[in-house]
Amino acid sequence: MASQLTGPVRVRFAPSPTGFLHVGGARTAIYNELLRKSLGGAHILRIEDTDKERSDDAMTRQIIEALAWLGIEVDEGPFLQSANLQDHTAAAQRLLAEDKAYHCFRTAEELDEKRKEILGRGDSYRYKTAFDPPPREEVERRLEAGEPYVVRFRMPDEAIVVEDIVRGDVHFPEESLDDFIILRSDRTPTYHLSVVCDDISMGVTHVIRGEDHLSNTPKHIGLFRALGADLPRFGHLPLILGADKKRLSKRTGATSVEEFRAQGILPQALYNYLCLLGWSPGDDRELMDRAELIEAFTAERLGKTHGVFDVDKLKWMNSHYMASTPLDEILEHLAPFLEEAGLADADPELLRHVVELHQGRSKNLVELAEGIRHYFQESLEYDLEATKKFRKQPELPEMLETLATRYAELDDYTVESTEKAMRDLIAELDVKLGVLIHPTRFALSGSKAGPPLFDLVVPVGRERGQRRFADFIRFLRENPVTPEG
Repeated sequence: MASQLTGPVRVRFAPSPTGFLHVGGARTAIYNELLRKSLGGAHILRIEDTDKERSDDAMTRQIIEALAWLGIEVDEGPFLQSANLQDHTAAAQRLLAEDKAYHCFRTAEELDEKRKEILGRGDSYRYKTAFDPPPREEVERRLEAGEPYVVRFRMPDEAIVVEDIVRGDVHFPEESLDDFIILRSDRTPTYHLSVVCDDISMGVTHVIRGEDHLSNTPKHIGLFRALGADLPRFGHLPLILGADKKRLSKRTGATSVEEFRAQGILPQALYNYLCLLGWSPGDDRELMDRAELIEAFTAERLGKTHGVFDVDKLKWMNSHYMASTPLDEILEHLAPFLEEAGLADADPELLRHVVELHQGRSKNLVELAEGIRHYFQESLEYDLEATKKFRKQPELPEMLETLATRYAELDDYTVESTEKAMRDLIAELDVKLGVLIHPTRFALSGSKAGPPLFDLVVPVGRERGQRRFADFIRFLRENPVTPEG
């Protein structure tokens, strides 16, 4: 492991806008942000949109929005890589002029034929050993004739060592490296050239990215050196695996930030969870807010092993944040789920009260929105199977009628008065408290679970509560469970 980093850094998160923000990409952005926050400097957002066939402007907006929702702060950007294509092309021309790159006129057919020939002999194929660059006179003649070409970078004939922050030194022998294309036949630069040019122009000091980029790094080191630039520090993060120990994919469930957001996961919970999926604070802490993560973060504790995405662990963590997040913040995140549940115009005062009542009992925002919906409904539907126990009690409708009458006659409809009225009736009937508490909860909310009954009774309201008592009593009488049933 390389020594601990010190001093200001300039880091960048550089996603391609070819899909939603993957949780692996989000974790990379989090580590870049924490590194910048802990050491000072700048966090740059660069959208690598030069592959126009795969890039989507809508995805660019989606990625930016997902990062903002997660709370990931950027100091500079977002910048579009496509805005710098002229500079990238100029760099290719400079490399050509300095004989660090060369024109390649080989056709796809020629390349394929030579590759098959060499592999057929049992040898390893490399362009730089299979073909010699054309002499200058031939290049000038073919350029004059307008023949199509690409520009290849002349990879140095030497081994390259990547001094990796996460993995330590990674050696790439000379025979594993090859000349590669930096300018396509349509004169557009390739990813390798564009990314290095932008890292140089933006003064990037540290490149923290996924291990799928590790094989690209020797090429980038060659380009940095050829362009006379200082090398950034590199760090390659292990992949995130699914429960099947394979690369996280749709097979094992949600993979994008947007999917977890739609499932009602809070951003601070997902941020906290992703941060610990490949990094440790050095102790047994798991629930850490942003300030604690920044204070504890060091690159030395970035792990080398693959993290396995544990959905149950994320849900557990989200339950904690559901209970501990301030009400106003919960309401802000809950807004789209309220709209989906038809509660966008719900009474604000009642809404605040019932959200506060339920947020600590809800695992996610979807469950919270669903759990409070009944407070605003005029009527409920009662499930036959869920009420089977109640429907076996022929005396229950009459007891509930008596309770409803007592509630209707109360001078003050409060938690204390409704509880006293029920306890008095329980004493008169000489039955256990649960005989009335459980069916009353179901009558008023349509559910067996929820906050304490008497906290629930008051926000339902006296008038709405009377209607629900009447509906439930009628339901019980119309659907009794017979001895045979």
